[in-house]
Amino acid sequence: MSTTGASRTWPPSRPSRGAHVLENLAALDRDGAYLGALTIPSAGREAKLYLDAVAHAQRHTPTRPGIVNGQIAAAIRGEFGDVRFTERTRGSELCVNPLMAMYFTVDLAGLADRLLYRDRLADTETQDEVRAVIEWFRQDVERRARRSIPH
Repeated sequence: MSTTGASRTWPPSRPSRGAHVLENLAALDRDGAYLGALTIPSAGREAKLYLDAVAHAQRHTPTRPGIVNGQIAAAIRGEFGDVRFTERTRGSELCVNPLMAMYFTVDLAGLADRLLYRDRLADTETQDEVRAVIEWFRQDVERRARRSIPH
């Protein structure tokens, strides 16, 4: 769907996978693998260092600026909504918001234990092999439908 010249509705009408993220964090918590959450306050030293690092990366990769880090940087600067800093996101509706500066931490071993195709990754050595395993797994499993957070 092109958004050029179209009026946009907020929030986006397409359900996100946000409910799945929270459901998965709850499962990790039940397993004892959820370690907590933290955020990067915009006035802190960490925010300045993060913003400097993102700006540095964007200067050195001008043809492929990092979309995720750019959106997190926008959130740290207090921006909100459909914030665009690269043509790479043209045609999509962004949702920059304060939650993007929040990090959820988990125990790596606990996270790996929940990876349903972990055993299939054991003999992989390259990114292409990992990608093939994931694609193969996705063909064999029924994926959960997108679900909105009900609030």
